[in-house]
Amino acid sequence: MISQTMTVALPDTPRAAPMPQSLKPPRFLSARTITALILREMESTYGRQPGGYIWAVLQPVGMIVLLSMAFSLLVHKPPLGTNFLFFYAISYLPFDVYSSLQGKIGSALSYSRALLFYPRVTWIDTILARFLLNTLTLFTVFFIVTGGINLMYETRAHISLIPLMQGLSMAAILGLGVGMTNCLLGGLFPVWDTIWAILSRPLFLASGVLFLPEAMPPAVRDGLAWNPLIHIIGLVRQGFFPTYENNLVSLTYGYGFGLVLMVLSLIFLRAYYKTILQQ
Repeated sequence: MISQTMTVALPDTPRAAPMPQSLKPPRFLSARTITALILREMESTYGRQPGGYIWAVLQPVGMIVLLSMAFSLLVHKPPLGTNFLFFYAISYLPFDVYSSLQGKIGSALSYSRALLFYPRVTWIDTILARFLLNTLTLFTVFFIVTGGINLMYETRAHISLIPLMQGLSMAAILGLGVGMTNCLLGGLFPVWDTIWAILSRPLFLASGVLFLPEAMPPAVRDGLAWNPLIHIIGLVRQGFFPTYENNLVSLTYGYGFGLVLMVLSLIFLRAYYKTILQQ
């Protein structure tokens, strides 16, 4: 009896088919999303009105002209330098960088609420898109306006880039930190937007836009030092007038204030952004 051994050929284990090119996750997904959000923001903010980006320059210029005309009737010489337009430009524009950024970032989630239901769009993408676009726009406006005034008038300014960029970057970080905090609190407690609008109204007067802090009495000067905007505007003034001495300026306090707000907001936004979207 001859025993025959039967060999059963097992089918080869199928290999995973390569993922179609269209289904592969695109590279630099977050960068592409942020770029798309920036283009959308540019179209909605500047592309639908006559003049577009021209208004981004004309609006602060109008405010500076009004301040200059009003105070030139009261005093014969600006508190710093020789030109009223230039003094209020280097005082108001850093404040405007902070103010505009915190306002834009504070409404970032509500502005892009519909897009956040798509899995490729995250809450941090919407904040970064608004921050990058508006920071670039506001910095450009700052240099256009101050450079134009400096060319048209004798301002006796001597530009020092280090304190100038320190002041502007501090304004951007503070605007980001305050904006993210308002985004969090306003999303969780809608009444916060009204409360913040009331609380922030005195900031324009308390930030040294219209005066030099060191000219104030010591008690007032020490109180103003708690306002980080005093440090921002002081640095920008030093960027144009290196001989201007402002002992209130503290890089540690100015940057630290904005960074602490930003880090705390990141932690809580990550935990509660879904709750905010459902409000």
